[in-house]
Amino acid sequence: MNKNMNKGIQAEQLACDYLLAYGLSLIQRNYRCPYGEIDLIMEDRDSLIFIEVRYRTHNSFGSALESITTIKQHKIITTAQHYLHKMERIDKPCRFDAIGITPKQGGNSRIIWLVNAFQLN
Repeated sequence: MNKNMNKGIQAEQLACDYLLAYGLSLIQRNYRCPYGEIDLIMEDRDSLIFIEVRYRTHNSFGSALESITTIKQHKIITTAQHYLHKMERIDKPCRFDAIGITPKQGGNSRIIWLVNAFQLN
């Protein structure tokens, strides 16, 4: 496993732990289909939540959240539609959240949770 993959796995675990602490429940990690991948699928009382996790060591090329391009959003939405069709999970409203993680000095990380980061147009 290369260093970047390891950082990505760590970032996803950090995001998952963060969201679990806010009362969300984990449904699935790394859902993959021919259209793409969704990092985390979670739910709360009211919604099924598709979550994109982004980690950036610095903001030289934009923040972690800014790295979720329109093309990436479209892939996530299409992948979510595949998941919903395959799992027949249409009993709850859905939303798309994003978690941006950047390291801070001292070994901690800054986590930004953007609820309803994007939506189906």
